[in-house]
Amino acid sequence: MIQVKVVNRGNQQLPTYATAQSAGLDLRANIDEPVMLHPMERKLISTGLHIALPEGFEAQVRPRSGLALKHGITVLNSPGTIDADYRGEIMVLLINFSQENFVINSGERIAQMIITKFEQIKWNVTDCLDETERGQGGYGHTGVK
Repeated sequence: MIQVKVVNRGNQQLPTYATAQSAGLDLRANIDEPVMLHPMERKLISTGLHIALPEGFEAQVRPRSGLALKHGITVLNSPGTIDADYRGEIMVLLINFSQENFVINSGERIAQMIITKFEQIKWNVTDCLDETERGQGGYGHTGVK
């Protein structure tokens, strides 16, 4: 388990895991009044949270499956990446893909955040790549079944 510094400038509780083995922490809307999200409309929603991740880690902001299934609400730039050196507020870019208006209330769980380790790369420029069975087979190359 890693330690993550957090500043909560909002009125909501800190993100929590729903179960003991959950990968994602639930992010809550921290807004002064309800926000109407019309069909095909997108809005940036405040969480009030600022974090300092350890070097070598990132936070990914992802949709909540229940909001997506029941209401067509999802995170537009999914997954959104929060870099370890970012100190601004965590904001969630939501879009309404349904045909109905959707109201976001303060305190509502609007997304989930997953903390993950990553590696940076160094390019090794070459004239050719090693051969594989797949080769250059791209989209749909394995067929339907």
